[in-house]
Amino acid sequence: MNDYSGQPISPTVMDTSVDVGLRNFMLGVYAKLALGLLLTGAIAWTVAHVPAVRDYFFVVDANGRLTAITLLGKIVQWMPLAIILGSMAIRSVTPRSSGILYWLLVSVIGVTGAFWFLYYRLGDIANIFLITASAFGALSLWGYTTKRNISGWGNFLFMAAWGVVGTLILNMLLFHNEGFRVVVSVIGVLVFAAFTAYDTQKLKAVYYQIGGSQSRMAVATNVGALNFYLDFINMFQLLLSLFGGRR
Repeated sequence: MNDYSGQPISPTVMDTSVDVGLRNFMLGVYAKLALGLLLTGAIAWTVAHVPAVRDYFFVVDANGRLTAITLLGKIVQWMPLAIILGSMAIRSVTPRSSGILYWLLVSVIGVTGAFWFLYYRLGDIANIFLITASAFGALSLWGYTTKRNISGWGNFLFMAAWGVVGTLILNMLLFHNEGFRVVVSVIGVLVFAAFTAYDTQKLKAVYYQIGGSQSRMAVATNVGALNFYLDFINMFQLLLSLFGGRR
């Protein structure tokens, strides 16, 4: 999903003074993003550390290290991709449907995110999360304040993001080439970093386009949070795969 209506938009940079309504709208989106990340982390931690839940999805050794993923775990592993692909078929987005989509995706990624705590060192997870948060904040601030129109990045970034995801999946299933995975992961970090700035500027344009409609504002908040969440979580996972040390 690329915007509140499910259809691509071409945002225009608006040279306006600071708008209180826009600021409150953006703060609402960031707050929902923060809650989504908090929920994902809480679910991931719970699944990883409660054996009665963990054992449905993962197989661990006596030291708590991940050794395998169960069939149910593999099914859940692919669910976020299925949810995102399914959302692209939605033609009429409502506040309810966009909210359900956001919280469903956040929750499912929380289950699969237990992998982080089972595979990587906790200190690395914390450090890379802080690095991701700092980078996301700086990139989003730049997207919010820049006078440069970056709407032309949209189609390229969309294709590049799916190219990165598809290539990583193929490499995981067929090639198992570690050097290739590293190169593609680095490209992926750059793509989702650029997406962060692009989505921020696009969200500003959406705010002015919806003209104060409360229903459309609610949808824009949900979809904006979803786009930000995907930018953040993809950067985080790619950086973790590049720099995280195994337990």
